[in-house]
Amino acid sequence: MAQLWGGRFTKETDKLVYDFNASISFDRLLFDQDIEGSIAHVTMLGKQGIVSENEMKEIIEGLKGIHKDVSEGKLEITKEYEDVHSFVEANLIDRIGDVGKKLHTGRSRNDQVALDMRLYVRSAILEVDEALEELLKVILGIMEENVETYMPGFTHLQKAQPTTIAHHFGAYFEMFKRDRSRMSDIYERMNYCPLGAGALAGTTYPLDRFYTAKLLSFNGPTLNSMDSVSDRDYVVEFLSALSLVMMHLSRFSEEIIIWNSNEYRFIEIDDAYSTGSSIMPQKKNPDIAELVRGKTGRVYGALMSILTTMKGIPLAYNKDMQEDKELTFDAIKTVSDCITLFTGMLATIKFNKDIMAKSAMKGFTNATDAADYLVKKGMPFRDAHGVIGRLVLYCIDKDCSIEDLSLEELKNMSDLFEEDIYEAISLKTCVEKRVTVGGPGMDAMKKVIDIEKEYLGI
Repeated sequence: MAQLWGGRFTKETDKLVYDFNASISFDRLLFDQDIEGSIAHVTMLGKQGIVSENEMKEIIEGLKGIHKDVSEGKLEITKEYEDVHSFVEANLIDRIGDVGKKLHTGRSRNDQVALDMRLYVRSAILEVDEALEELLKVILGIMEENVETYMPGFTHLQKAQPTTIAHHFGAYFEMFKRDRSRMSDIYERMNYCPLGAGALAGTTYPLDRFYTAKLLSFNGPTLNSMDSVSDRDYVVEFLSALSLVMMHLSRFSEEIIIWNSNEYRFIEIDDAYSTGSSIMPQKKNPDIAELVRGKTGRVYGALMSILTTMKGIPLAYNKDMQEDKELTFDAIKTVSDCITLFTGMLATIKFNKDIMAKSAMKGFTNATDAADYLVKKGMPFRDAHGVIGRLVLYCIDKDCSIEDLSLEELKNMSDLFEEDIYEAISLKTCVEKRVTVGGPGMDAMKKVIDIEKEYLGI
């Protein structure tokens, strides 16, 4: 088909060049945004008297008709068009004649695609934020139900100190809350309208860019036309934020995978979120968690791709920027799917509470509390650290825990040990006496849960 820009050329574009240059195979995802932006643009043209009121109404009616037909499957976005913008404009001209050619007045494909991409990313930010909110609600529900569900806390993947499921999951709540904060930051920073910037230097038509921005719910118009068409910072920021979401999901997935193993058996993943082995009938694999962990690299790749694409591009628009779409679209879908599936998996997980508590009682997770006990009896902490270190070695040799030792054995290490040591190093005491905000003690956790409930508005 003839190109909308073909007047300058004397022969058809080579088929291979055309296919390589075309973006219709992926930018068709911008169809809704292209219609929305075009309606706003022509509404502004009508307001400014650049097109007549009747022409404005005819063009808008034509655009809405195209949108309706595509939505209902009566019209297909095919590869005979170079891009989604050409598809819309060509079909508009076919339907309403030469009046349709006035749609592009005061507009370049450069500011048009810049607008469509902003609208798409802006919508995606809200969708990802909503998915994160649902995930946070599930996490908070688990926290509320498990303020007294004891488990070992780890550093270096070694048992360190006892904690609770509520406390452990609360750490991920904070991560995803920061992710939502980043979404909000990006939304506010990017929410300015590039339409009317033209190819790079604006236009001689008396456009009202403030009005167009208002129609499209932007905070206002962008203030430099060259930056308007060449800015993809918001794509970089969004992909960076999505990469952080995936990093947090991947860390969480790694723990789910470990806890699901035969060695830990802390949890049982619902059958709906597991698969079996084709050869080993006993297997129940944490496939969703593993796929989330694996797909993290895919989103990282999108971020590195756009950073690499943009790093050497001079002002203003360059065709390289067409590469901002495919990987961004893929990353958005990947992250949205991962959040949704992970939320469902998490909501259906069963905790083996007895196993988690027994694990917390082993591995000397109360060693720090035993040292604190001696400090409270008057021993300098450094000396207490040494005493408990020797006590742990003694227990390892005997294959027992500190609380399994007799008072006589404990006194052989220090005369400061008394009968109250057993209460001081019990699992419940070790957790409950950590009452500072941010700690795992019940009162501290309940205060935090109340804060998080207020944050979510529940």
